[in-house]
Amino acid sequence: MSAAGGTAARLPILSDADLSLVRQRVRAKAQELGFGLVQQTKLVTAASELARNTLVHGGGGEMEMTEVTQTGRHGLRLSFIDSGPGLADVEQALTDGYTTGNGLGMGLGGARRLVHEFTIDTAPQRGTTVTIVAWASTPVDSPVVRR
Repeated sequence: MSAAGGTAARLPILSDADLSLVRQRVRAKAQELGFGLVQQTKLVTAASELARNTLVHGGGGEMEMTEVTQTGRHGLRLSFIDSGPGLADVEQALTDGYTTGNGLGMGLGGARRLVHEFTIDTAPQRGTTVTIVAWASTPVDSPVVRR
């Protein structure tokens, strides 16, 4: 996988208004790259959940959006980066129904199911970076999970 044009955007995630901007920018870039409507919706939903986690659980941070290519395919790599408390148990955090807040506990695991690749880098008191990759015109069936 290679970055097609460097980092396309770096957006702060510091307020609810920033969540809306993240959704808009991800959708616009996905449309530009030829993602179908269903693929756009899946990617925007995953980005929205991860951006909200960055804001609520990480105390704010940023999203990096990069256009990537691999063997003729175009995709988007999104990294959600915070300097918050980090996750002590990644498997537990990915379990549907687990939450440390007031939500349903579906966001992190749900986001993982909506994309082709999902990577989480975290440790207590070190912050969390969640990186996802989605490819245009490729159905999502079983995402690759890396740690």
